[in-house]
Amino acid sequence: MLEVRNLSVVYPDVTAVEGVGLTVASGESLGVVGESGSGKSTLALAIMRLIQPPGRVVSGEVIFDGRDLLKLPEPEMVKVRGARISMIFQDPFTSLNPVFTVGEQIAETIRLHQGMNRVDAWAGAVRMLETVHIKEAAKRAHDYPHQFSGGMRQRVMIAMALACRPEILIADEPTTALDATIQAEVVRLLREVQAEFNLGIIYITHSFDIIKALCRRVIVINKGRVVEAGETEKILSEPAQNYTKKLINSLRELHAAH
Repeated sequence: MLEVRNLSVVYPDVTAVEGVGLTVASGESLGVVGESGSGKSTLALAIMRLIQPPGRVVSGEVIFDGRDLLKLPEPEMVKVRGARISMIFQDPFTSLNPVFTVGEQIAETIRLHQGMNRVDAWAGAVRMLETVHIKEAAKRAHDYPHQFSGGMRQRVMIAMALACRPEILIADEPTTALDATIQAEVVRLLREVQAEFNLGIIYITHSFDIIKALCRRVIVINKGRVVEAGETEKILSEPAQNYTKKLINSLRELHAAH
């Protein structure tokens, strides 16, 4: 479904992503794991073609549906971004517009990509809120982001990302600011919607805990490069690289502390 080949992104004086490759198929979850600053989020933004100057993609291909997204004219990329490939960002509070209701924001996404009228788009927004298990969705659609808890805002972001029935979902650390119970709820929700929509998911995180729960395959990134890739269970049980071992050990130490 999606194949990234030899992707490199540079900023002045630093290479943020270097020669990265990955694939994700329909209905499959791929984990991308690494510590803060390893290049994970830059990789996601490059796939979506959202790298802002002075950053730039200097090499590689992002093949989706037989086309290299990096070479598409921007009007064509707009048709892909948010409609066929969607992204959930780290912080829903900054990603959602505080002056519009959540229903308006989801409906606008539907209108933009599917050309629906306002009434049908609003109905679609309510259905998406129901899909992510927000109670009294028709009523809550009229609420503003600040009226939702952190976990509920994340559900709104998932609803918005899924509103146009994308084929690929990129989830960039969507549970980082949530407590463990809410994290588990979001992971369960992603598994549920993945099965319903046959989504390919790229899940970006620093936590092997979430990767183990959601992803059959994983790539490990350090300083912008893939240092290890393979089946999640095998890498967890037999990590080949010291960097991977360090990430896994930090997870075990965290569990021991709790």
